[in-house]
Amino acid sequence: MAGDAVGDLVTIDAVRQAAHRIRGRVKVTPVVASASLSAMVGDRLEFKAEMFQQTGSFKVRGMLHKLLRLTPQQRARGVVTVSAGNAAAALAWAARQAGTSATVVMPATAVPAKIEATRAYGGEVILADGDLFATYEAVRDERGLTPVHPFDDPDVIAGQGSLALELLAERPELDIVLVPVGGGGLISGIAVVLKTLLPDVQVVGVEPATADVVSRSLASGTVERLPSARSVADGLAAPVCGVHTLAHIQRYVDRVVRVGEESIVEATRLILSRTKLVAEPAAAVGLAALLEGTVRPYPGGLTLAVLSGGNLDVSTVLSGR
Repeated sequence: MAGDAVGDLVTIDAVRQAAHRIRGRVKVTPVVASASLSAMVGDRLEFKAEMFQQTGSFKVRGMLHKLLRLTPQQRARGVVTVSAGNAAAALAWAARQAGTSATVVMPATAVPAKIEATRAYGGEVILADGDLFATYEAVRDERGLTPVHPFDDPDVIAGQGSLALELLAERPELDIVLVPVGGGGLISGIAVVLKTLLPDVQVVGVEPATADVVSRSLASGTVERLPSARSVADGLAAPVCGVHTLAHIQRYVDRVVRVGEESIVEATRLILSRTKLVAEPAAAVGLAALLEGTVRPYPGGLTLAVLSGGNLDVSTVLSGR
């Protein structure tokens, strides 16, 4: 599922327009402080809690904006995407808001709760045992559906950037912002806003070491594809980043770091026990980077980790699998 050839990068004006289009339909999520976790990492640490967003993740920001930007003819055909979970539920929810229907191709190994959530929001789920993208393309072509990329699309990126506008309105004094990285749509939108309005802030992406397609793409300077990408942070296990997202990350993001599976599980448990926030493993990678010492906070500064979602498979995390 390749994105279009990259053109101009998303601008702050495009993000502001996106935020205006989706205002009142998505939630303004809170920023939450943790004294105990701040003490643990050695400086002031706060969280942007997107688990309180519609469908339990940030994904609805970009998906809704994309659907609102489609023509009536495109919406009338119905939309289709490919996703392991959060984008699937987000598209299904956004399709209802935009007056269209959603079909989602998901891997047969997807978290059952995420499959059921997608169906509950009105999406048709097609489970693929083999090549996920080949199944997606076949469904798209056979049914004449309008494709919606889960992350590599300027309208999706602009929608995700609305999170950063909210953040700066509440915390204009940010020093470091840690953002989970899968395909790169969230960090692309956030970085456009932060680096335009607060140039000195450090924007750091965090991805699982076992699903490090963005780090590899940055190293080679071109979009890489992983033969397999698996992690307890299933929402970040993208086998490929996008041409649009890679261009934005190259331009706006200070660095992308990798974290281990054990650190992700520990960070997920700590967020739950110390803040009582239910964060899925994909959301916990920012804290994992601080625990590993891969990222060190500024003395006296403010570090903020984006908790990208809360669609947690509790049995997996509690068992450590």
